[in-house]
Amino acid sequence: MASIVAALKLLFDRPNEPMVSPKGDNEVVFQLTEQHLDDKYKSNGIEINNRFGKDKPLIPLKELKRLPQFPKAKRLPSDADFSILLPAHQEMADEVIDALLAVPENQLPEFLSTCVYARVNLNPQLFNYCYSVALLHRKDTKNVPLQNFAETFPSKFVDSKFFSQARESAALAKQGAPRVPIIIPRDFTANDLDIEHRLAYWREDIGINLHHWHWHLVYPFSATKREIVAKDRRGELFFYMHQQVIARYNTERLANQLARVKKFSDFTESTPEPYYPKLDSLTSSRSYPPRQANMRWSDLNRPVDGLVVKISDMNRWKRNLEEAIATGMVKLPNGSTQPLDIDTLGNMVEASILSPNRDYYGTLHNNGHSFAGYLHDPDHRYLESFNVIADEAVNMRDPFFYRWHAFIDDLFQKFKESNNVRRYTRSELENPGVKVTNARIVNSNGAADNTLNTYWMQSDVDLSRGLDFSDRGPVYARFTHLNYRPFRYVIDVDNTGSARRTTVRIFIAPKFDERGLPWILSDQRKMFIEMDRFVVPLNAGRNTITRESTESSLTIPFEQTFRDLSSQGSDPRREDLASFNFCGCGWPQHMLVPRGTESGMLFDFFVMLSNYEQDAITQPEGVAPLTCTEASSFCGLKDRLYPDKRNMGFPFDIPSSSAANIQDFILPNMFLADVSIRLQNTVEINPRNAKN
Repeated sequence: MASIVAALKLLFDRPNEPMVSPKGDNEVVFQLTEQHLDDKYKSNGIEINNRFGKDKPLIPLKELKRLPQFPKAKRLPSDADFSILLPAHQEMADEVIDALLAVPENQLPEFLSTCVYARVNLNPQLFNYCYSVALLHRKDTKNVPLQNFAETFPSKFVDSKFFSQARESAALAKQGAPRVPIIIPRDFTANDLDIEHRLAYWREDIGINLHHWHWHLVYPFSATKREIVAKDRRGELFFYMHQQVIARYNTERLANQLARVKKFSDFTESTPEPYYPKLDSLTSSRSYPPRQANMRWSDLNRPVDGLVVKISDMNRWKRNLEEAIATGMVKLPNGSTQPLDIDTLGNMVEASILSPNRDYYGTLHNNGHSFAGYLHDPDHRYLESFNVIADEAVNMRDPFFYRWHAFIDDLFQKFKESNNVRRYTRSELENPGVKVTNARIVNSNGAADNTLNTYWMQSDVDLSRGLDFSDRGPVYARFTHLNYRPFRYVIDVDNTGSARRTTVRIFIAPKFDERGLPWILSDQRKMFIEMDRFVVPLNAGRNTITRESTESSLTIPFEQTFRDLSSQGSDPRREDLASFNFCGCGWPQHMLVPRGTESGMLFDFFVMLSNYEQDAITQPEGVAPLTCTEASSFCGLKDRLYPDKRNMGFPFDIPSSSAANIQDFILPNMFLADVSIRLQNTVEINPRNAKN
């Protein structure tokens, strides 16, 4: 079993290299058979494979009695870029995932051989996506860690100049030279003459983009097997995760003296924000096309991508969705209706295969990414591929992502604000007998001054697994990213009732809007950022609750973003950090705290202890135990129900029926305080970086 897991991990290695060549740092060779050779190597592949196999560890492959055919997936050239947002690519992915899941459970030798066959015959980006989804959704591969996508396809995350330096570093290091990290400039896509570039540190952060990529692996919107998509509260999670992204992005904009992002709701207006990604694809040997300022959407006529969509289609779908939101009813294909809820709306807007009427409500969200992704070549006359906004792995880099998702979020907010959604009653908000008497933030130095401190850190990532056709050994890229000083929450509570449990909900929001004025609650509620959510016991009488920032229910450990799998995999104490599967779905730990300002940016710090009897979820029996502390707030729990009965974003997801501002909203089981976030504008080297 262990050897099969090790072999499956190697299929992520150097995705553009042929399978006849060695894999991994130990140069392991898969013993290929004739059926595992593509047309390029039919004549001499076995001979080449045997040459590489001399004096190397060997992995035998099982002869398959029946080969997958992949009639659709094989049409994607090996040197093309892949995006799950394109309908033609969705069909290809569904076909491949079906084949990988069709291998019976606990027949891993057959599964390995099938995966090798798929990797040999398919586009490397398509294979990586399908293989990752299959590993996540098979019960017998839960111990196979997914490769960090940045390590497998580094060209999606670093300037193309990196690769010549990387190959030089690998070649010289093999002769004894030290492996010196290659510095990735903070400003390689623009400078601050472009005001949107002030947010590049956030948009282009490696951890944020990995989060978005991984979320869509856990929650694919298309699959032949409905159960892959139909996870508990999937549509609501689509809403909430992206709503929190917009809240966090708008908070960063305020910290940089910019107004909140303007939604893109008129599909005929120009897009004023340009974006020049400076990224080259190693798969296609082409750069991602840039977007010049003031470009406009055009009707899409790209049959090769399955995209024949008009702007008039988008406007029709938008009207139909707005009709459902206004009436609170969904039209079904047979002409009947059903009540609209947030989970259904999420699946309609995206739109996943769970949408109750995909013909009527269309695919608004996904096609919006495609319209923006093909501004430069809407009818394929120049044979150009999409830009970054149409690639789930990197589309959060683009400023337009946030304008588009501000529009998408506005659809959800209109529903939450409509008369079809009941406002919370006082009994739903309060927790009788529980009073929060104080809540504060204590810094790592022990100071309880309600001050959070952020700074810049330089961390290394080993990108050698994606560095095709070069010498072996680690090649480190050094990224500069935001980080924060660890802190803990301390909450004092009086419980006049008997011992019980309670859910602690912690949020922060900027205290003032872009004009420097206090918020009205109907606006500020959309700016509250969830920082943590956890269940604790309360004894009768006085209680003090403490919680470390690194325990947040939103985040994955720092080492899952900036780590070296090879060194951790050999250390039994680090196996928890090497696992990047369901546990890898979460907000990056280093981006938990907003940037703030050097003088200190004021925030409202909100703590609520809600009534656990109204929060509790009874999980299904017989599910496997959790293998890690999962970041459940944005990602849920594998094979379990979402661990909170309340609406996601509670208590701020719905407007208040009575409170005009946050001060009026506070009940005894809540607490509000001012906190300041100060940016220490210094750069520190991560002490956990690789030692040279």
